Amino acid sequence: MTFAALQPLADRAALFTALRQDALSAAADALGEHRWDADMQEGTLSFTANADPSRTLVARAHLIATIAPGPRSLLWAWAHPQGDAQGIAAQLRDYGAQHGIHELTSPEVAFPAEVSDDVDAWIAATAHTIGGVAVELTGRSPYYSAPVSGGTRAVFLLDAPLPSLTVGDAMITLPRILSGLALTDARTAVWDLARLAGWTLTWADESFSGASVADATGSATFRFDEQARLTGIESTLAPRS
Repeated sequence: MTFAALQPLADRAALFTALRQDALSAAADALGEHRWDADMQEGTLSFTANADPSRTLVARAHLIATIAPGPRSLLWAWAHPQGDAQGIAAQLRDYGAQHGIHELTSPEVAFPAEVSDDVDAWIAATAHTIGGVAVELTGRSPYYSAPVSGGTRAVFLLDAPLPSLTVGDAMITLPRILSGLALTDARTAVWDLARLAGWTLTWADESFSGASVADATGSATFRFDEQARLTGIESTLAPRS
């Protein structure tokens, strides 16, 4: 269990986040064996091909938080001595203030008492939760969880040179994504996917048994059961040029 008050926000954005993380992974993997580097002065995060340093993927990077095993705490970037109090991370703080979420408004948040001795695994999982929360509350994506010194992880939101997420691309990728993704509320995740991707969404009926999404590349209908679980997807895609 990560921070209980934050997990529902990450869960809401789970489908959109997974698709955007997959797009980032594909773009980085296209470089072949590569390394990553962060330039905090320039505010960039770069992926560089080992075989050909001229091949790079460079993104504007916004520090959201660091999660450290020493103090066993999460430190928000807006509270960091070298951070920007009014930067992108401040949007999470402002949302927390509006909705009474202590974990978003406290500069430093202690790990839950029940965190086990396997703190490295917990930090890695929590970094992905924080990334999902940041995507949900800012609309920016993807994120990157970067290991830094002493077991600490830094979470960045990236303005990366990736194409916008379309219905056509999502329908090709979703079967593989869904096979490894546990959705707590698929109905809400589909609604949020459409919201964050900028697609139109139409509910099938007053019981929300289905939702149709569409953009210029095609349309898709998601079906749900009474427990809001996803039971099927049907799509009609425009021909690719």
